[in-house]
Amino acid sequence: MEHLLPFVKFGINEKIYVKDPESSDLGRRIVEESISMIDEMGFERFTFKKLGAKIGSNESSVYRYFESKHALLVYLINWYWSWVEYKLVFATTNVTPAELKLTHAIKILTQEIEDNTFSFINEVVLKKIIVSESSKAYHTKDIDDENEKGFYKIYKRVVQRVSDMVLEVNPSFEFPHMLVSTVIEGAHHQRYFSQHLPSLTDVSKGKNNIIRFYTDLVLKTIK
Repeated sequence: MEHLLPFVKFGINEKIYVKDPESSDLGRRIVEESISMIDEMGFERFTFKKLGAKIGSNESSVYRYFESKHALLVYLINWYWSWVEYKLVFATTNVTPAELKLTHAIKILTQEIEDNTFSFINEVVLKKIIVSESSKAYHTKDIDDENEKGFYKIYKRVVQRVSDMVLEVNPSFEFPHMLVSTVIEGAHHQRYFSQHLPSLTDVSKGKNNIIRFYTDLVLKTIK
């Protein structure tokens, strides 16, 4: 799969951006540098003015691609979940045992990213942004309107895919979507806690505790 990924272009909702950033070198640089800067300074301190200075362009050039930094964050979230969906499909398509397929999916949803495949998207750093900043995209007053426009369709589609896997293991399980979204958001919290509030978690380096915990949680819950 890794040798195929650099040639993949994900279909991001066109309503999120003004101009497709993958359509030009400048657009790709905007995405690449924004990931680095948001990770370094946090979403609150990040601005298009600072981004423009970093890429050697003016602020208005960034606005030709995204109408706001919120829209840019939503774009990054959509790119991330498109990438996760691709990995899910690739890793589970030819897996027949339902429980094994589900454990593969849980690993993809909860694992730490350790390598980088795309030229202009650093997936390792992007995952850090998803863990620490993604909730800021949908904890807003505009969430219902954005949801109507399909801004979070890919994320919901990932949850649906894994929920279907849960039901393959136990067709009578009542709460598949609640379980899967809890796994995703909970794993993000545990990653964040392990870095900043370690007394709130039981993460130990090299033991894959988050993957093991959520795999065990899901399999015991649905049986």
